[in-house]
Amino acid sequence: MTTMTSREIRLKRRPTGLPSVEDFELATVTLPKPGPGEIVVRNLYMSVDPYMRGRMVDRKSYVPPFALDETLQGGAVGQVIESNSDKFNVGDYVLHGLGWREYFISDGKGVATIDPTIAPVQAFLGMMGMPGQTAYFGLLDIGQPQAGETVFVSAAAGAVGSMVCQIAKLKGCRVVGSVGSQAKVDWLRNEVGIDAAFNYKEVDSLKAELGRQCPNGIDIYFENVGGEHLEAALTHMNQNGRIPVCGMISQYNATEATPGPNNLGLIIGKRLKLQGYIVSDYRARTAEFYADMKKWIAVGQIQGQETIVEGIENAPNAFIGLFTGENMGKMLVKL
Repeated sequence: MTTMTSREIRLKRRPTGLPSVEDFELATVTLPKPGPGEIVVRNLYMSVDPYMRGRMVDRKSYVPPFALDETLQGGAVGQVIESNSDKFNVGDYVLHGLGWREYFISDGKGVATIDPTIAPVQAFLGMMGMPGQTAYFGLLDIGQPQAGETVFVSAAAGAVGSMVCQIAKLKGCRVVGSVGSQAKVDWLRNEVGIDAAFNYKEVDSLKAELGRQCPNGIDIYFENVGGEHLEAALTHMNQNGRIPVCGMISQYNATEATPGPNNLGLIIGKRLKLQGYIVSDYRARTAEFYADMKKWIAVGQIQGQETIVEGIENAPNAFIGLFTGENMGKMLVKL
């Protein structure tokens, strides 16, 4: 391999509130030649995900914070363009967590080959990847849906929420989604095929609207947003309801502590189960997820939606767009 340069995105400063493009830096580095057992990967698509906002804060969490002035890391799919490894061939498509750069050299640790005949390679960052697994295990393991039950999903047009909606429909549930635009309402109703959807930005009272949309109450609330959405859902939860807590995106950019729902006491009388989880908890069961997803995709029962931004230089804008509702389905950057 001749000398190769690669552009990458670094965290320049820790954001306060909603991140800005000034918090990031585009840098160019020169890659060394790959050594014995190493491969060179050209990234094709990289993922931007809400959980990454937490890693931009210097605090202890379930995953270490990003370091300043170092390459950001995130999910990506790429193709091997040079190999000194007996585990990878030139041309292999791979999934890894070393995104936010155009090229990288690896000894193969944390890099896995993917099968492009199952779905387009970028789908392994969406419906076949971390968001799909988050939806699958959160809904099925914690939510335990039963046919005929009502499932309410906040951020229902996002990467995780849209998958929850579809899996819940496959399980015979009535599905109601909350989103932030009429275009997302139309997509969920007309293309995804859920039973009801509404734009929470245009209702006078979220609690009242949720009561209208869920006249028989809510059996499962898939929590992506927190705050007012959680309070409204608690009001309408049925006895023995379940609340898988995937995220609380409404609070990710808060600069001070936000007040909790004023009706948490309902958890007791309604015998509710409210459980947070991290998708990596289910890593040992990935094969189970792939088996079901391949079956559903093959017969056209599930679809992935993507919002694609072109160019690594635009990755910060794509990331910021997650918090301003610019994505329909999975937000990706095409390199």
